[in-house]
Amino acid sequence: MISKITNIIISIIAFVIAFSIAYATGIDLVMKVICLAFIIQWVMFIPAYIFQTEKFYDLTGSLTYLSVIWYSLASTSDSFTNLTNGANLAIVLLITLWAVRLGSFLFMRIHKDGEDKRFRSIKPSSTQFFMTWTLQGLWVSLCSMCALTAISSESGVVVNSLFYLGIGLFILGFSLEVIADNQKTKFRSVPENRNK
Repeated sequence: MISKITNIIISIIAFVIAFSIAYATGIDLVMKVICLAFIIQWVMFIPAYIFQTEKFYDLTGSLTYLSVIWYSLASTSDSFTNLTNGANLAIVLLITLWAVRLGSFLFMRIHKDGEDKRFRSIKPSSTQFFMTWTLQGLWVSLCSMCALTAISSESGVVVNSLFYLGIGLFILGFSLEVIADNQKTKFRSVPENRNK
């Protein structure tokens, strides 16, 4: 019983942290998309718990990134074809590239492996599994908060030296992630390394 209450409290705290940071931006759109991130997680928790599966957990995380970032861009544009800030679009496209690659990689990996062993003890507990989905909402919120705030601000993403430094860091980080995932996949394909 104590662990169930703890899971619920952690879920509430996770939402409060994300929403408080969004509230601190003073931008209604940021608060709205942070709520959207959690709603997506909570809705997807329902079939995941009913069917006791984690197979679309990671994919949902990526789809949540795509949903909040594209919703923010569309909401700040005069029309979908008349984008008001090219830098906003550049940031959204980079996040899209990252989210699609990561989500598809993890989705294919779990379908190949059949399960994510970390979820074996989590899935049977409704509150622990719900907490896991809520924490993914927090992850999406915190990791996308700066981009969401910049895109949703009146000026949008500002192109300056920090913008180009950020693009460079993205390229470096994205490259390292792809290389690391490739190395891990090769390592795990060797039968002797299977559970290492």
